[in-house]
Amino acid sequence: RWQKIFMIPLWSKMAVFWNKMFLTIIVLLIVLFLDAVREVKKYSAVHVNEKAANVNTNAFDHIQMKLFRSQRNLYLSGFSLFLWLVLRRTVTLLTQLAKGMASHAALETQVNDATEAAKKYMAENERLQEALNEKGSSKKKESAEATDEKLKKEVEHLKAELQKTSSALHKANNEVTAVKKQSEGLKREYDNLMKEYEWLQ
Repeated sequence: RWQKIFMIPLWSKMAVFWNKMFLTIIVLLIVLFLDAVREVKKYSAVHVNEKAANVNTNAFDHIQMKLFRSQRNLYLSGFSLFLWLVLRRTVTLLTQLAKGMASHAALETQVNDATEAAKKYMAENERLQEALNEKGSSKKKESAEATDEKLKKEVEHLKAELQKTSSALHKANNEVTAVKKQSEGLKREYDNLMKEYEWLQ
């Protein structure tokens, strides 16, 4: 499903600018986060000084309001930055998983095709051998042996191809399993972070 969503033409056009857009937003969020940290420090210090100096209530409320705004901006920019990184990692893992599954399916069809072709050649080889055994003339036997050798070579070649494709399928299976484990680890890590966030709230 995610692969179909990512294959929408709009996404493929945006993919060219995706890294630039991601880095731009990351830089923007970092700048906002650092600005919010600076504002919180600034108004926290002013808040302590004003409290100590016992200024009038309106000025104290004004400083309190600015401190609240700066703290709100700090939380918003910090969590936005964190969730943006999580989103990027999730999209990357989903894309890798979709590619792995697609290559796995392609390798499976290739293996099935090679197996069917090998069975077909072997059946044809047996049929030719039976036909040659029935006729029994020496010239036909020689040509039959040559054809038989040729067919044996083809069968060996197809077996080698089948072996190569099977090893590629095994490798793709291992890659898909690794990507699935990685995505499960990311999910667990995300759940833990969300629990910590809830606990902090």
